[in-house]
Amino acid sequence: MSDYKKLKVWEDAHKFTVDIYNITQKFPSNEQYGLTSQIRRSASSIPTNIVEGCGQLDNGNLIRFLGIAKGSAFETEYQLLLAKDLNYITNEEYKLLLAKIQSIIRRLTNLIKSLKNHKLKTINQKQVLNPKPLLTKNHKPKTGFKPETARY
Repeated sequence: MSDYKKLKVWEDAHKFTVDIYNITQKFPSNEQYGLTSQIRRSASSIPTNIVEGCGQLDNGNLIRFLGIAKGSAFETEYQLLLAKDLNYITNEEYKLLLAKIQSIIRRLTNLIKSLKNHKLKTINQKQVLNPKPLLTKNHKPKTGFKPETARY
């Protein structure tokens, strides 16, 4: 999967990141290296990891990067709560951004599940099409090896 721009979850995460950058402009200046920086980094990490995962050669790595993106989404969700509790954002802004980040988390979860199921089906199909022989011609059993008691 190389074209990340076709993923709705990437599109949503990108727009969400822009929202976070815009809303954090009004945070107090003393938070420039604190919460402002943290929430911007965690939010931008979501689409960034989706992109990096899409650039990988296999679905296993894509799934790993999507998991990292999901972790960043949860981190951002908490930081939004903190910003609300510190009165840096209004309750309405919080509810709007919370709904967006929870939607992104759901989309990431569903995409990860879908890729894992596809991977499992592919593995199962390969096993059915090319079952591994129990013993090969070149197989040299260890001393005391009894095929009838071996587990395969």
